[in-house]
Amino acid sequence: MECFFMTVSYIIAPLLGGIIGYITNYIAIRMLFRPHTAKYVFGMKVPFTPGLIPKEKGRIAEAIGGAVSQNLMNHDVLNRYLLSEEMTLKVRHAVEHFFDQQKNNQETVAQFLKHYVSEEELQAIMASVNTNITSQVYYKLSDSEVGKNVAHVVVENAVEKMKRMNPVEVLGGLFRGLSGLKAIAAKYAGASLWNKFFTLLQAPAEKLLAKNINGMLEKNGEEMVSKMIGNETQTLMNTPVALLLKGKDEQIAQIVKMMESVYSTVISEHLPRILESIDISKIVRERINEMGMDETEKIIYEVMSRELKAIELLGALLGMIMGSINLLFF
Repeated sequence: MECFFMTVSYIIAPLLGGIIGYITNYIAIRMLFRPHTAKYVFGMKVPFTPGLIPKEKGRIAEAIGGAVSQNLMNHDVLNRYLLSEEMTLKVRHAVEHFFDQQKNNQETVAQFLKHYVSEEELQAIMASVNTNITSQVYYKLSDSEVGKNVAHVVVENAVEKMKRMNPVEVLGGLFRGLSGLKAIAAKYAGASLWNKFFTLLQAPAEKLLAKNINGMLEKNGEEMVSKMIGNETQTLMNTPVALLLKGKDEQIAQIVKMMESVYSTVISEHLPRILESIDISKIVRERINEMGMDETEKIIYEVMSRELKAIELLGALLGMIMGSINLLFF
């Protein structure tokens, strides 16, 4: 019987020690989070309330915010990651994939844009584009040199064509039926005189035509340009996206390359200013302070559930060891 009790004591002591160790660590872990608020008995604050994390939440938020800002979200870390070959390749593939999808997109340009902007915003953009382009084009057309240059080209081409024609045949055709005048034309209308005539006519003709062109542009130019731009814009909006991209593989490749370059430029040149304008430490600190303790506790358990469970089991193991050691001395 004595042997039986000794055997039982050898089993119970480590087992009891393990249970005590497990429960102790379990309670200690729970006391990190609970209670969430201070407890009072007869007006006296109960010790260890609130739990350690609720009590020090502000200080913990400050520390985490500083750590994230200085070590995880600083310029060097983000720059190294965002400009890595892997990340750059992802950006390139994303842009290429986007264009590959659009090559089969039968939506019109207007329908496609409505996924990103409202109907009112789209109309406002189109009106703004029309106004700006019309203004720029009309400003260029209102220059008096435009009428002069157009008149010069038109008259010069007309004169060159007339000079290449046979003067006898032309004048003969004009005076057909009047044999006397036809004969005179044939006699005096040589190539030299014919050329001189049109050379003398060219300057006043250009001046007159330029005056008329400038007058027409001044009176109706803006309306004409606006209507032309509006028609072209509407045609573009009604064009299917797939048709717009058809046969544009070379241009698409250039756009992909340009987008990759823009991405690299934005990260390398503008990231420091972006980080300076964003107080990451403050954002993290405020977000942690905004979270309720239930949410905070849930997140910590989700992240560290294995580690916390290991601490509980380690308590049980240490309790069993201490229980076994106790048998050696008592």
